[in-house]
Amino acid sequence: MTSSSETIDTQGVAHDLELRQFLAQARSRVDAELDRLLPGESVPPTKLHSAIRWSVFAGGKRFRPLLTLAVGQTFGVAEELLIRTASALELVHTYSLIHDDLPCMDNDDLRRGRATCHVQFGEATAILAGDALQTLAFTIISEDPRLAPEKRLQLIGDMSRASGSPRGMVAGQALDLDAESRNVTAEELEQIHQLKTGALIISAARCGAMIADATEHEIEAVTEYAAQLGLLFQITDDVLDVTSTAEAIGKTPGKDQRSEKATYPNLHGIEEARGLALRVHGRARAVLDQIERPTARLAAIADYILNRTA
Repeated sequence: MTSSSETIDTQGVAHDLELRQFLAQARSRVDAELDRLLPGESVPPTKLHSAIRWSVFAGGKRFRPLLTLAVGQTFGVAEELLIRTASALELVHTYSLIHDDLPCMDNDDLRRGRATCHVQFGEATAILAGDALQTLAFTIISEDPRLAPEKRLQLIGDMSRASGSPRGMVAGQALDLDAESRNVTAEELEQIHQLKTGALIISAARCGAMIADATEHEIEAVTEYAAQLGLLFQITDDVLDVTSTAEAIGKTPGKDQRSEKATYPNLHGIEEARGLALRVHGRARAVLDQIERPTARLAAIADYILNRTA
């Protein structure tokens, strides 16, 4: 007879294997779509388009588009209806990384295991590459022939609010810069990361649910799940900045501490930050109980973020 613990272990292994297969296949599909949507390096202006492709195809986890695909498929939508919006979210994310790395922002030389865009192509080209990616993302959604015009408008509105200010990613970056070299409270730190990291992650999940015509209750649950996921992602990112290597995480480790940035390890210490990650992970999984759909993959994504090493 099989014990309950053996059953749970077997289910856990099965869900982990399914998630790994999904992540690999989805990354490949998103990369293929991005390759199709982006201008080639030989298209003038060639330096700009080379910089765009250098940044977009530097690797990366593709977490935001994967979340759009996972949520949409949880609600029964075919990948074909999700893929352009998912790819557009990755372009917005990449634009934010290019600009975050600039000398006037975080001044970083390494991103996704290779030279940052401004190091490779110059600061002016990096700024233009970020600008181009941001606007191209909204063009891609606005021209998606598979979605009704009202749906495209809904998606553009959600993503633009998540990207900008006063309640989006740009506002979070501004607050993050303001917090350098001063003590911040736990509430201030959470607000920074709810905006800087969490807002676009929330939008990625919401977009998948909206394309699926999920109910208002379902979208609210997805929003809360993704909010906890975004916070979890940032906590683990902060911990990895202290504990990991450049080879593992693809960027300069320890830089947040040297820059006196507001981070969870700096505020709470490593062990308390890890404990907080566990609690946030639990909240993310608990929210899924409100969704009467097969949410095993979404739960596995929360597990994956908690345990990630890069």
